[in-house]
Formats: sequence, C-alpha cells, structure tokens
Amino acid sequence: MDWGRLPYHVDLYREGGAWKFRVNENLFNVRGFKEHTWREPVQIGPAIGPDRLTKKQAQQVVWQKLPVGPQPHPATPAPSSGMTITDFVEKSFVPEHVSIKGLAGRTHYRAILKHVLTPEEVQRVFHLDAEKSRTRLKAIPDWPYLSHMQLADARPEHIQELMLAAQSRGYSMQTVTHIRNVVSAIFSHAKKSNYFHGTNPASQVAVPGMSRKEAHMLSLPQLRAVLELMRYPEKEMTLLAIVTGMNVAEICGLQWKHVNPSPLPQGVNGEALRPRTIAVRKQWYRGELNSVKIGRTRDVPIPDLIYPVLTTLSQRARFTGREDFVLVSEAGTPVNETNIASRRLKSVGQELGMPWLSWHVFRRTRKDYVHRFGVRFVDRLATILHS
Repeated sequence: MDWGRLPYHVDLYREGGAWKFRVNENLFNVRGFKEHTWREPVQIGPAIGPDRLTKKQAQQVVWQKLPVGPQPHPATPAPSSGMTITDFVEKSFVPEHVSIKGLAGRTHYRAILKHVLTPEEVQRVFHLDAEKSRTRLKAIPDWPYLSHMQLADARPEHIQELMLAAQSRGYSMQTVTHIRNVVSAIFSHAKKSNYFHGTNPASQVAVPGMSRKEAHMLSLPQLRAVLELMRYPEKEMTLLAIVTGMNVAEICGLQWKHVNPSPLPQGVNGEALRPRTIAVRKQWYRGELNSVKIGRTRDVPIPDLIYPVLTTLSQRARFTGREDFVLVSEAGTPVNETNIASRRLKSVGQELGMPWLSWHVFRRTRKDYVHRFGVRFVDRLATILHS
C-alpha cells in the first residue's frame, strides 16, 4: 500500500507556513454529473521551522485523519471480477465514493441503498449499531435485492425488476428514480475502479415519468395571514426566506459575525462585509454546520423590511456573540427546521386551510413574486404587511 499517495479527492498544500488539506465532498452526484465542492481546510502541521513536516510525513498525517483508511489509487486494476454487489459496495463504493460526500449525500445513499441491498447489510456496511438505529425498515420477502449478484452478471432487467417492485409497493416515482440513480452510481464507480466492464446496466433502464403534485404558492394576502399567526422563530425564518432568498439551511446556519446591519464596512475572516449586508457562508443541515457550496456563497443586502427584525434579535439578553446563531433555541443551539415545519408550519397551515404549507412553498412564493413584481416586490410586500 502506498501511504504517500493520496486519493484523487484530497488536496494537500502549503499555506502560511503550515500544511493543510481539504476534501472534495461531491465529485459525482447521483446523476453522474461532476461537482466541485471543497470542505473547510484542515491544518495538520508546520511546513517551516525546526519541527516542520516533509511532504511525505504530511501525507501520512492526512491518511490518519481521513474518514477511511488508505485506498488503492483509482487506476489500480481490481483483483477480482467476480465480486458481489454487496462486497463491492462495502469494500469500494462506500469508502471511496459515499464517505467523501457531505452529511446529506451520505444520508441519501444510506436510505436508498436499503432498497438495493437488504437493510441489515446496509447497517453493516455503514457500521451502524442495529439496536441504536432509528430505522424501522426490514428486509422484504421476495424483494429483488441485488445483494448476492455478481457485478458481471447484472443486467438491465434486474434493475428494471427492482424499480417495478418499488412501484408496486406504492413508492413515489421520485424514490423509484433515486433507486435507479444509486444503482447507476454503483456501476459507474465500478467501471472507474476496473471492477466492471461494459455498459452500465442502469443506464439502459428508462426513468419513469413523475406525476408531480400541485406547486402551491401564496398570494400577498395569504402571506400576510400566515405571518399574523406565526411567532418566533418561524416568522423570522419566513421573512428571511421570502425577502432575501436564503434557503432554510442557510437561515438556520446564519451567525452574527456574518451579519452587518451597520452603515460601515465590517471585517469577517479577512474580508470586508459591506454595510447592511448578510454574508451567506454557512448552513446548518441535519445537525452539522458546513460551508455553503461555492456557487451559493454570496452577499445579500438587508432591506428595510428585515432590518428591524435583525435589530430586535440582536438586542436579546443572550446569544448575541459573533459565533452565536441569529435564530436559536432556548439552549442557544440553531433552530431545527424539521421540528418547526412539523410542529408550527403544519399548525398554521391547518388553521388557514393550507395543509400543504412548507418551506418549499415560501421558496416558490418568492420566485413567483420576483417574476410578477420584479426586484421591487419587497416594497410591495412591506406595504401590504404594514397596512
């Protein structure tokens, strides 16, 4: 095993007299499209001075900090062509492909793989404690799992049978499509790793058409009625989502150090934040604070409609330090978007005859307002809310 050579998704470099590395968490998404999203850099040791590390020493330290042990270089030929799909997923696909994803990506693969392999096998592959696991999915008798099938024996009809089984059991077309895409990702990785040769069998299976639900949006009077029934924190979250266009994960991950309500520039991590601006840099998703993707990094102006909201929050008795979150629970932790949606949005929606009320509705509503009223929709919104 070459402990010096790092995987292709790891970048080791020198900066400011120190060795640092970063990991590309989304080399390929489930549809096979390439993405480049780097996690926060990790400092591992000095690159100058009497205690400096050589490059080879730095590489060995990186191996120890990676979530999985050293893996063969992707160009290394596979030792066996008769590997079963379960063995390949456990020994290659999860450690080399899934483990470098963000939390959302890893959770997605773990959930969908339970329809490809047995749930018990997925628990073993992801090293989950069966007693502590919250999943209730058990192996379904006569389900066409691909577990013991060899990679070389897989045919399009096997994937088609898996998708038909999911449809007959009442799974949504979106879930059926996810199953097909995850199987496709498995065989794409197998081809790159030289464990499989030939045409990806999942690529020859048509994706079923989706019957989408009605895309609900709120009129201005409906939005006003919704806000009148809301309280902290869902009211502030809704206003931020509608007015600024931030998504819920970005709103939950917003810290005071990234908010500048003053008329003067403010320094944030070596960059100047313009007056009355929110710097969208972090997001809170499934209990983790991560950097937003490069394409989502941006500065958002603070309109007059939002300014008093942020001012009121900044004047509370606790949790107003630079590292504190703008919207917090009683314990000072970020608010939980899922809990608020199930407890508060559902209650407000039922009272107003809108059982479909969700965070996605507010996202679509903002998009509709921008299309109908242009960038001045915030002024129109302020008028009706203050009337």
